[in-house]
Amino acid sequence: MNFHLRLWRQEGPSAKGGFEEIEARDIPAEASFLEMLDIVNNRLIKEGREPVAFESDCREGICGTCSMVINGIPQGPGRGAACQVYMRTFRDGDSITVEPFRVAAFPLVKDLVVNRSAYDRIIQSGGFITEHTGGAPDAAAMLIGKREADRAMDAAACIGCGACAAACPNSSAMLFVGAKVTHLSLLPQGQPERSGRALNMVRAMDEEGFGNCSNYYACEAVCPANISASVIATLNREFVAAVIKVEVAN
Repeated sequence: MNFHLRLWRQEGPSAKGGFEEIEARDIPAEASFLEMLDIVNNRLIKEGREPVAFESDCREGICGTCSMVINGIPQGPGRGAACQVYMRTFRDGDSITVEPFRVAAFPLVKDLVVNRSAYDRIIQSGGFITEHTGGAPDAAAMLIGKREADRAMDAAACIGCGACAAACPNSSAMLFVGAKVTHLSLLPQGQPERSGRALNMVRAMDEEGFGNCSNYYACEAVCPANISASVIATLNREFVAAVIKVEVAN
């Protein structure tokens, strides 16, 4: 298969960027999108040209590092990470536009690579769990209802890729923060720091420069982990309850 690529090229954060036209020739239909970029880069290197910078790690849709926008869709077509997009998804001869996430809180590093450490700082702001849980308990030793356990597991599936913020017109990180807060708010181990966690993570999100949620649901539509937007409602409830708790205490 052959494709015409419009790839965003930018040497660094302060450099002027733009799209570069590159031909991707003889690409196997079963190749993943990242494997296609590998093939293109190998040919660019042989021609003495600068390869395209992009991130990847596990290439199994787990780590979330392969963050890029493919034909206007964060992480590309389908409901997986960019590494799970296969070239058979496209038609032979298609023109494909590839660019980095356009989120102010994710400054560009080079080409398709952005710095998503803002998410790391938000997680760090949530602090540690002080509850001593000891060794791994038996499955039936800790009584957690199935509904709560399922919701916690669903929220914990978030891989922190940043697609939600990239898809949101406001560059909101509410789906990501909502998933992290919801996960621990439903489990017994997360109760001691429950209020402080919600306050600190929301404040950290605001300090990083992410926008507010306006209920576009674009985040839910592109999330590779299928996180439900209901976690945003949970985040709002947790935050309001934490604020009231602080005001009453004072």
